[in-house]
Amino acid sequence: MSHSYIQHYRDLLQHLDQQSLRRKLKISESASAPEMVINGRSMLTFCSNDYLGLANHAELTGALIEGAQLYGAGSGASHMISGHNQAHEQLEKKLADTQASFIPQVKALFFSTGYMANLAAITGLCSLGNQNATLRMTIFSEELNHASLIDGVRLASKQNNAQVKVYPHHDLKQLEKLLSEDPNPFKLIVTDAVFSMDGDIAPIDQLLELAEKFNALILIDDAHGFGLLGQQGLGALDMFNIRSNNPNSARIIYMGTLGKAAGLSGAFIAAEENLVEWIMQKGRTYIYTTASPPLVAHGLLKSLELMAQPHHRQQLYNNIQYWQKNLQLKKWQLMPSSTAIQPIVIGSNADALKVAQLLDHQNIWVPAIRPPTVAEGTARLRVTLSATHTESQINQLIEALHAIENDF
Repeated sequence: MSHSYIQHYRDLLQHLDQQSLRRKLKISESASAPEMVINGRSMLTFCSNDYLGLANHAELTGALIEGAQLYGAGSGASHMISGHNQAHEQLEKKLADTQASFIPQVKALFFSTGYMANLAAITGLCSLGNQNATLRMTIFSEELNHASLIDGVRLASKQNNAQVKVYPHHDLKQLEKLLSEDPNPFKLIVTDAVFSMDGDIAPIDQLLELAEKFNALILIDDAHGFGLLGQQGLGALDMFNIRSNNPNSARIIYMGTLGKAAGLSGAFIAAEENLVEWIMQKGRTYIYTTASPPLVAHGLLKSLELMAQPHHRQQLYNNIQYWQKNLQLKKWQLMPSSTAIQPIVIGSNADALKVAQLLDHQNIWVPAIRPPTVAEGTARLRVTLSATHTESQINQLIEALHAIENDF
């Protein structure tokens, strides 16, 4: 390799360092939990998306062992060839059941990751058929959508000739204006349910009304809501009391991840069966990748059982209330969030990194989130709470933050 290339990338890395934007890996040496061994140190962690504390649950690890004994280690091929195991099929039926009250004639499709699920859903829905090359989708994308949604939209723009319009965060008036001005009969609204860096929740009921008014499909990424939101913990559609007997709900494409509240890995798309079947036929990230190990699907069947137990969610929301009641900030801003994501806006990249480092010196791990993940000038600590955090552990973080802020 030419040394000029190496020097070029070295210079780029140094530029990231100067902007306090270079990311570095930490190595965990223990199971996911509030207290972990990180790079050889015992640390109190507030950075995991394991919201219900299931990632190290004994019943879940036991189910994985059982799955390995039943099906071995790998799937051997893509779903479309020979990798679709009965464990995958059982899981998809159970996942469809979780959304059956909200979406009519619902079918679910299991993916290796949420990223792959979103790419497949968006590009698949934007594949409108080759018989008429003039057909194309107009996508209306929320400003603060996750990177996987943004990349799916960009790919659909190039691959499927989709037109893309971005609307400001929570600005339904602007979205309605954009929808009303667009003459295209094929429309797709794309939004997160819970925004991963702010912790706030999209107005799903109002978005669905706009989808009905302008005859649009709506893709809802509920990565941080599935297993948590609603009376049954079934996600955003549960929270907003969407019901399958409303014909309007047939326009919903729901994406839930299984590596957060479910404690394992993977994701799924749930929608009316014809929409899911089309995504399966056209979603390249489903067709052209090896299926997840069947043991993962077998384990996720146990995850769904554990998630249905309400005491996990109740303990999480008790912790959220305790945190919000006892954290009293003067200089920094705790963002308004009723979810497990509790961001504290610090401001500059350097300041956010410094606060994270000062916490690290006290063996507390809270990540500093910087651009391009968040907007310039809004670098923050992304505190995430779990059902398995104790009040004593939460107090330790609160006291450390109060002391650092006072001296900052």
